[in-house]
Amino acid sequence: MRSSSGVRSVLLVVAVLGFALGGCGSLSGKLVEESSLLASRAPVAALEEPVPAVTPEAPAATETAASDTGTPAETPEPVAADPAVTIDYAPITSANAPAWVVALSGPLNVAQQRGSPDSAPADPDVEEYDPWESFNEKMFAFNYNLDKYVLKPIAQGYNFVVPDMFQTMIDNAFTNLRMPARFVNKVLQWRLLDASKEMGRFLVNSTLGIGGLFDVAKQEMGLERQRADFGQTLGIWGVQPGPFLVLPFLPPMTVRDGIGYGVDGAMHPLYYYIPFWPDALAMKLGDTVNDRSLNLDLFQGIESSTVDLYSAVRNAYLQRRARMIKEGR
Repeated sequence: MRSSSGVRSVLLVVAVLGFALGGCGSLSGKLVEESSLLASRAPVAALEEPVPAVTPEAPAATETAASDTGTPAETPEPVAADPAVTIDYAPITSANAPAWVVALSGPLNVAQQRGSPDSAPADPDVEEYDPWESFNEKMFAFNYNLDKYVLKPIAQGYNFVVPDMFQTMIDNAFTNLRMPARFVNKVLQWRLLDASKEMGRFLVNSTLGIGGLFDVAKQEMGLERQRADFGQTLGIWGVQPGPFLVLPFLPPMTVRDGIGYGVDGAMHPLYYYIPFWPDALAMKLGDTVNDRSLNLDLFQGIESSTVDLYSAVRNAYLQRRARMIKEGR
């Protein structure tokens, strides 16, 4: 009885030792396999170089094939690495400026340039005179965040309620009301033919276009909207632009264009027919929201596609203004 129990004890010890040795062997094989896979991977810092895909069985299979046939083993073709993502640090100019750069120049300029592509080359002689850059950057960030978190959500709700056709009609009406500023500036620039076209557009759209709701002059007669403002007029007269300036609730400008912005605003007929400032402010807000609703996609993805948004907008604005003045001479 004692001998049988002793045999059982010996067998139990042998079984335990066999299981332990077998488990250690499996674990060791797994560690070797993972180590070989890690060794075959390229380091993170060298992702630009193509790395061939290697598995633990591949070298043995290749050597066996080479020994059997007597021919040199073929080198495995490298696997092409994913293309590296590059960031363009070149400044945005008038030739490559996307539509959102035009939007940052203000609702009036968006309305003037909508539908008129810009392919003129950049002027290297345009000076970016910005002595107030620190202040301007803070105001630019304020205006951008105001648009992102306040104006755009309101415009999205407005766009959901108001059909696109009515938004276009409202935009046409506001554009028609701004005719006096464009007409007067064309006369002051001595562009009388353009001034006559602008007056003709106003008469046709105010009558056949039902108060400017429809742009009949452009659709039926080919009379395009003119681009003119008092800042451009001052530039044509030889007035220098002065420092670049960004103020809260206003588009980017120069000191010269800021003076022109005020003069053009004084020629808006609504300020005379609607003398109470709350009503005039409501009309201005309605125009701004309607215009932003028509341009909801202008700011999509700009944080990831532009390194320095402030410098890009400043460059694009100054290039466009210099070109408008050159075209008006």
